[in-house]
Amino acid sequence: MSASGGTKAIVAALGANLAIAAAKFVAFAFSGSSSMLAEGVHSVADSGNQFLLLIGGKKAQREATPQHPFGYGRERYIYAFLVSIVLFSIGGMFAIYEGYEKISHPHAVEHWYWPVGVLVFAIIAEGFSFRTAIKESNELRGKLSWAQFIRRAKAPELPVVLLEDFGALIGLVLALGGVGIALLTGNGVWDGIGTVCIGVLLVLIALVLAAETKSLLLGESAGLEDVKKIEAAIVDGDTVTGVIHMRTLHLGPEELLVAAKIAVQHDDTAAEVAHAIDAAESRIREAVPIARVIYLEPDIYSDAEAAKGPDPLATPGGPTPHPADH
Repeated sequence: MSASGGTKAIVAALGANLAIAAAKFVAFAFSGSSSMLAEGVHSVADSGNQFLLLIGGKKAQREATPQHPFGYGRERYIYAFLVSIVLFSIGGMFAIYEGYEKISHPHAVEHWYWPVGVLVFAIIAEGFSFRTAIKESNELRGKLSWAQFIRRAKAPELPVVLLEDFGALIGLVLALGGVGIALLTGNGVWDGIGTVCIGVLLVLIALVLAAETKSLLLGESAGLEDVKKIEAAIVDGDTVTGVIHMRTLHLGPEELLVAAKIAVQHDDTAAEVAHAIDAAESRIREAVPIARVIYLEPDIYSDAEAAKGPDPLATPGGPTPHPADH
């Protein structure tokens, strides 16, 4: 997996979650805290999610085949979508169910030092994992806000790890609050309330991840900055005089398809047009290295046709201009 896939962040999160999961289950066994059980299942689910991200990154590296001529780059999107399903079902729904059971049949938290000690340890470990994810993300997000980065990132791994770690830290605070109030009041219902809050939080995060990865699976265009670079690279001012229309599509996080109809002079020879197209492809790849698949169709530009406006049937998706970044 490329560095932009956030491998270091995934491995850090995996190591932290495995250690935390073991500690939480031990704390649950000694204390009977439902928050600890929910948090333990949450950590197991997160560990499985990191395995899924690593598997997706590995599978995405396979060479293109006649059956899949554009390669397997979208494997990373598929496995990221599976992560949202696991987080929703195993993490969120289980926690809500366990919290409901604890509220319905409350019992006091025993051996309070186990859950409290584990929660403090877990917060430290998750903080380390979250710090690693932030550090890797900062190398890519530039001037984007965190919300914009999560919405616009084409590589799904870092947004997934960021949201998981953020949710885990908030969940740990909720668990600590639930256990703490249960200990102070002697009422185990508070432990169940904390568990339900953890479940609701995980469900919300899973829904955000599902929406973002669904958009990537459907196919997103290149970022606005890359589109401008590609358009500028196509036109040479001599043979290629303009871009009539263009569509871009991410085949994977680091693989971009570019299809454009370009304007050429009416008296250019076929050899001149072919040479201009080859040169334009080279300029595109130099300007935007992830542009792997490029199709350029020459056409004669007509002021009269341009005045009619874009043809809704000319290309898939209709005449809409390149949208603002998703």
